[in-house]
Amino acid sequence: MRLPFFYGWIIVAVTFVTMAIGVNARTSFSLFFPPILNEFGWDRGVTAGAFSFGFLVSAIMSPLMGRLMDRAGPRAVMELGTGLMAAGLLLAPLTTQPWHLYLTIGVLVGAGSICLGYSGQSLYLPNWFSRKRGLAIGIAFAGVGIGSVTVLPWVQSMIEQTGWRTACTALGIMVLVVLVPINLLLRKRPQDIGLLPDGDAAPTASSAKPLSNVADPAWVGIDWTLARALRTARFWWLALGFFGGLYSWYAVQVHQTKYLLDIGFTPGVAAWALGMVSLFGVPGQIFLGHLSDRIGREWIWTVSGVGFAICFAALIALQYEPSLLLVYVMVISQGLLGYGVTSIMGAVVAEIFQGEHFGSIFGTLMLAALAGGAAGPFVTGALHDATGTYTLAFAIGAFISLAAAAAIWMAAPGKVRVVAGRLHLAHGAQSGNGGIRPLADSN
Repeated sequence: MRLPFFYGWIIVAVTFVTMAIGVNARTSFSLFFPPILNEFGWDRGVTAGAFSFGFLVSAIMSPLMGRLMDRAGPRAVMELGTGLMAAGLLLAPLTTQPWHLYLTIGVLVGAGSICLGYSGQSLYLPNWFSRKRGLAIGIAFAGVGIGSVTVLPWVQSMIEQTGWRTACTALGIMVLVVLVPINLLLRKRPQDIGLLPDGDAAPTASSAKPLSNVADPAWVGIDWTLARALRTARFWWLALGFFGGLYSWYAVQVHQTKYLLDIGFTPGVAAWALGMVSLFGVPGQIFLGHLSDRIGREWIWTVSGVGFAICFAALIALQYEPSLLLVYVMVISQGLLGYGVTSIMGAVVAEIFQGEHFGSIFGTLMLAALAGGAAGPFVTGALHDATGTYTLAFAIGAFISLAAAAAIWMAAPGKVRVVAGRLHLAHGAQSGNGGIRPLADSN
């Protein structure tokens, strides 16, 4: 039966729901963090290390996930992630020792989240769209924000009423019941069901030749395997950008709830702030994703880096002036600006290394991203334990977020494939140099 709309939007909807639950299930560790500390009295660095350890596990899992995506497609990857995450959440309430937390929240939830979260979804979602790639990914990833204002307050309420163990169990059940059936709808690429990206009609002999988005035909003409990609400077600039992006993201996310409590805010305000960050991420991801289709991915990563730098500066200022105004600055800059990076992470890699081996390349690049995600919470917690304050840790986070943006400019995805909003400019420049050359569009 032919649908009255492009099947790619079903893919976006499934991703939206999966991200709403899957990403926030892991984010909820920030809510579990204070009651676990209160119950066991462990050091913050040791306790936050369970979350960071999950990134190390994810790093091991990431290349394997990329290979599994290349061979078996998104359904296999997502159902594997669902099973691992649910198992971790259902077993975590049995925790009595730190290593129990590392095994459940670290190994199982960490391995599951790499499949269900931004990394796993970025392996196939870019295949479904070309002109609207940033917009579609932005809408899909905005599910995180909607989930944050539904899932996270619900989890906080359960923690306050029945304890963190019951909340963790309920979250595990939700992951199983909702995500297992809907992810059966996924397909890897539109060609698998006889469609083209963006829902375009198949070209005919009489149809006009579409403008190519290829800016560097020599680069695009290479069959990019992982081994070839590893020998390029662009790969390592992307790796640096991904490391810095996730370092900044999780250094804030894991520690902001406890930090706000430490400087005198109530648990309700701290939970509200965490949820509002993702809520502001909804319009941020959609708008900045769409804007990236018009002005380029590099500019949007820069906006994100500046957003995180402002966020860190506001957090430092809150130590001296704990006002709600600064909390709003921190929340808006982090969510509205910083979270925009998620709508372009898959796009920047796809536009440089698109091809049959994209999954393996992206999965390997995520090693750097996950290393940053692991380092952010751990280094931030360790610096707090050593200095008694978050000031130095937050200052380092601001610097790293800006360095990550500079690295994406060095990788220059826009010099390989031009975004839709700049196609006419690019072809106009070519025309001025002697006419438009017929370039093969690999999208």
